[in-house]
Amino acid sequence: MGTLHHHDPELARTLILDELFDLSLYRALREILSDEEAKKVLDELIQVEIQHLAFWQKFFNSGLDTLDLGRRVKLHAIVLACRLFGTTAVHLILEAIEVYGVRKYLSLWKSYKDQPLGDALKGILMDEFKHEDVLVTQLTERKINAEKIRNIFLGLNDGLVEILGAVSGFFGAFGNAVTVLIAASTTAVAGSLSMAAGAFLALNSEKEVKTTESLKKQFLEEATASTDMEEQPFASAVVVGASYFAGAMVPVLPVLFGATNAVISVLTAGLVIIVVSTILAFLSGMNVRRRIALNLAIITAAVTITYAIGIAAKTLWGISV
Repeated sequence: MGTLHHHDPELARTLILDELFDLSLYRALREILSDEEAKKVLDELIQVEIQHLAFWQKFFNSGLDTLDLGRRVKLHAIVLACRLFGTTAVHLILEAIEVYGVRKYLSLWKSYKDQPLGDALKGILMDEFKHEDVLVTQLTERKINAEKIRNIFLGLNDGLVEILGAVSGFFGAFGNAVTVLIAASTTAVAGSLSMAAGAFLALNSEKEVKTTESLKKQFLEEATASTDMEEQPFASAVVVGASYFAGAMVPVLPVLFGATNAVISVLTAGLVIIVVSTILAFLSGMNVRRRIALNLAIITAAVTITYAIGIAAKTLWGISV
């Protein structure tokens, strides 16, 4: 088994450091929490991570036991966020870490399932599915709604990208900051109302379907699942609409404060999209760099295409303000 270490040292380093990061994080979070029940769950998670770390160190014949700079910075940032936002942040981060771990190991197992590493990964995944996942679910159940939090950041992301494209197109067509401000603000309001209405109608329909299904099960005297965490259509519509509008204001505010072209809006939106993409990727267990690169590529395409359309409209139809 140890020979694999020589063939793929980067993979060995990643697997060991990821387990060491999780172990360090669980220990740090345990010091933050005051809930004794939560501490007991973290104690169990810590024991699992100690075993996983020792397993990979032995598997790859490695004595690596110190986090690299990037993971140390990430660890301190997460602990700081948990200190600022409390128990809810801790629960959300634990769930995100669990999602990331499962996705990572499943992806690796798919690639190495016919090799010695595949058998090792299978054992770790069994721990993830049978033990760690159960513990995290036990700790977070009924305390957070991760889907709602993700929806907030998705709304921010959508509003930012769509209205940035509109601002770019309006500058290309009109070239007048006041006109761009009026047009972009109107579009932002219309977009947020549309998103809110869409969320309301979709969730309302879903709720009706679930109610019908629940009544059918009651009639048949079958057990029905708890709906304590079920989203309420109106509340969710407000959250989606407000999140979209907040994201839309990112490219609009520079124009409000005097920008005479789309450059500042693009730069501001780029910085914010990096933050939003990082949070979204972390909560969803996705690759952070890939998510950032994808969103920046989308922004670049949106700005380029809409600005070109604006210039074309101005040239072809002689739009002027």
